[in-house]
Amino acid sequence: MQDYDEATSFLGEWGHYQRTIFLLLSIGVIPNGYVGLSMVFLADTPQHHCRLSNSSNVTAEETSFANLSLLLPLEGVNGEQVYSKCTRFKAQLPDGINDTMRETEHCVDGWVYSKDRYVSTIVSEWDLVCENNWKGPFTMSVIFLGMTSGAFISGHISDRYGRKVVLFGAMAIQTLLSFAQVISWSWEVFCILSFFVGFGDISNYVAAFVLGTELLGKAERTAYSTLGVCMFYAIGYIILPTFAYYIRNWRMLLLALTIPEVLYIPFWWLIPESPRWLITQGRVTEAEKIVQDFAKKNGITHVGVVFQHVNPREYTLLDSTVGDNHSHSFLDLIKTSNIRNITILSFLVWMTTSIGYFVLTLGTPNMHGDPYLNCFISAISEIVAYTMAWWMVNHAPRRLATASMLILGGVILLLIQFIPSSLHILTTVLAMVGKAGITISFAIVYVFSAELYPTVVRNMGIGICSMASRIGSIISPYFVYLGTYNRMLPFLLMGSVILLAGIFCLLLPETRDQPLPESVQQVQPIRCLCCPVAQPHSEPNSSKTSSPQETQAQSSSVFFLPSSTAGPSYGMA
Repeated sequence: MQDYDEATSFLGEWGHYQRTIFLLLSIGVIPNGYVGLSMVFLADTPQHHCRLSNSSNVTAEETSFANLSLLLPLEGVNGEQVYSKCTRFKAQLPDGINDTMRETEHCVDGWVYSKDRYVSTIVSEWDLVCENNWKGPFTMSVIFLGMTSGAFISGHISDRYGRKVVLFGAMAIQTLLSFAQVISWSWEVFCILSFFVGFGDISNYVAAFVLGTELLGKAERTAYSTLGVCMFYAIGYIILPTFAYYIRNWRMLLLALTIPEVLYIPFWWLIPESPRWLITQGRVTEAEKIVQDFAKKNGITHVGVVFQHVNPREYTLLDSTVGDNHSHSFLDLIKTSNIRNITILSFLVWMTTSIGYFVLTLGTPNMHGDPYLNCFISAISEIVAYTMAWWMVNHAPRRLATASMLILGGVILLLIQFIPSSLHILTTVLAMVGKAGITISFAIVYVFSAELYPTVVRNMGIGICSMASRIGSIISPYFVYLGTYNRMLPFLLMGSVILLAGIFCLLLPETRDQPLPESVQQVQPIRCLCCPVAQPHSEPNSSKTSSPQETQAQSSSVFFLPSSTAGPSYGMA
């Protein structure tokens, strides 16, 4: 039977069609860089205090944030005395009465919010403070919960109805519901819409990743997975603080971020369906037409029938994991001690890395200095991080590269707490260096984990890891929330767990330049840094000559990438 890559090798590398597909799909990922992360500004909490009683004889000037000493009680926060945000004195101070003897009450008349930084956020719009302050981080978690559902469901839809349908369907869901969020009349409605926006966001990202890997050749896939989708995700992240700096009203900011997504409508006619997927569906004629069009774009005019010896039924079995679905289950991920250890360590590493990434990303407002500048620097650091990740994937050992970046990030986050608060620029720089290390490890760990699991359960293994990452992203807003009580607490907690994750990585076996395991029995045992490099595995009967059918199945198992394994889980979403 024909090998797809061999059949289309005449198209060459980095021709006009490859460059066009690379660029269009990468551009389509840009909104993923700001859709979820926009909550950094949309849900930030402005300075606030209780709205004072109408009966108190004070002027508007006296109620300013600079002159509240006689109107609001003081409370200790981070070792400093600040005006209470959730209580107020019941009445003005009578003569001869001490502050400590005055009665206080909750903000029964609502709150007053500072407009120094924001005209409005969803927090000031719906009073998500004091007893309702849990609603801010919960809103972020709802988006990530939607992403979890999208990552799980969109893969099945993509396999059944096509990559292109999911890609543009997810774009439409994300865009239309973002427009609907602009006119949300309550926090509950905003939350419900956020879930489906997150669903569309991750579905779009996964579909773009899968479609790119199936449309591009072997030579372009590595660059696409790092310098393509990841780099343009970072570009979207850069757009976020730029827009937010000039637009301080949350509804207008959300509208400004959503309008450019309408420009993707013409992409429907520029991006084709995956010929690989079409062949698995028996639609060989359509696949033939698309590849013929690729040839014309690359200047190849004399092309015969490309898929002349294709049996569609056999192509549907090219993915060995699909063929083994009846004989393998998630229980195989804990079947032996070796794969059980790999699963447990990978789950912890993915979840911890995801928490670290999103805590540092969503916690931008809690850092010293201007939040817009901090967010912009954070986005720039990802450009550098993805470039380094691309180099490391091609040249560095997976195990040491992932562990070293996590340990670097963890150590830096622990050191931040010892930096004097007056050196806030140094604190911000160190936080960005730590975030860059975590981002690099996040990009590498996907490739690393895919190589750790055997072919028969690789999809399920990566699915479990992706689930761990989603759990981490859902938890992360509450780590950020701790920063409102103590600015150093998130750094202390994250530094500790990230450092522990780096140590866990050192226990995993090295996979670079090692043959991929095919069966559960071939999974390598965990090891320590001082252990010798594991030798390539082999089956007891490896010298035995394989039958033509076995050889065909082994050589064909890598042609089609199932959607459930596609793409880093952040980008982010």
